[in-house]
Amino acid sequence: MCQGEGESKPLRQAEWAWLGSLPYVEATRLQEEIRDAVGGERAPETLLLLEHDPVITLGRSADSRNILAPASRLEALGIGVIQATRGGDVTFHGPGQLVGYPIFRLRRGVRGHVRAMAKGIIAVLADLGIIAEWRESHPGVWIGREKICAVGVHVRRGIAMHGFALNASIDLAGFQTIVPCGLRGAGVTSIAKLLGHAPALEVLAEKVSQAFAVSFSISMARISAASSRLQIATRDL
Repeated sequence: MCQGEGESKPLRQAEWAWLGSLPYVEATRLQEEIRDAVGGERAPETLLLLEHDPVITLGRSADSRNILAPASRLEALGIGVIQATRGGDVTFHGPGQLVGYPIFRLRRGVRGHVRAMAKGIIAVLADLGIIAEWRESHPGVWIGREKICAVGVHVRRGIAMHGFALNASIDLAGFQTIVPCGLRGAGVTSIAKLLGHAPALEVLAEKVSQAFAVSFSISMARISAASSRLQIATRDL
């Protein structure tokens, strides 16, 4: 059957899940296994939404001098340090930050993928009454001189992983241990700092999934965190 004139093409299908709190290393392993499954046509493209315990991650171009606190101080604060495969410099994750990992095929190139993420985040913030912008020169979502959402991806065989970190109600003091994204003089902010409150992360995750459906032109179906294909990260750990 031929598609009739004026009929829109069906959207590609993807799934998303809210995973709650997940260790960074475990989340990375899960992403890698899902990416392999997507590449082998054994799983649909997947958006993972979650939060991490306090951790500093260094991207592929990171300068370790951008970690300002000594190891003893980080240990006392319960902050881990991990080398990540994503692009970018140094960033901080912690409770109250919505982290999103869209394991999607690249249909618009790396820049198009990153811009689609930013477009979705900006739409979610606008719905909350926060006007933000994407900056190509310093990748991320900004409000004035303060970054509210960091981005960084890794691509293999045309499929991306890693993604974004949106500050919702995270304790911003954690960012004082680093030079965020290696940008001296730039600040960080959060939804809670700007509004005095922030939606629960699971509520925010739902909003992001809906916004990504639009910005990526993709159909998003929610799956449970208990789904068998999301348990692979805990195997043999």
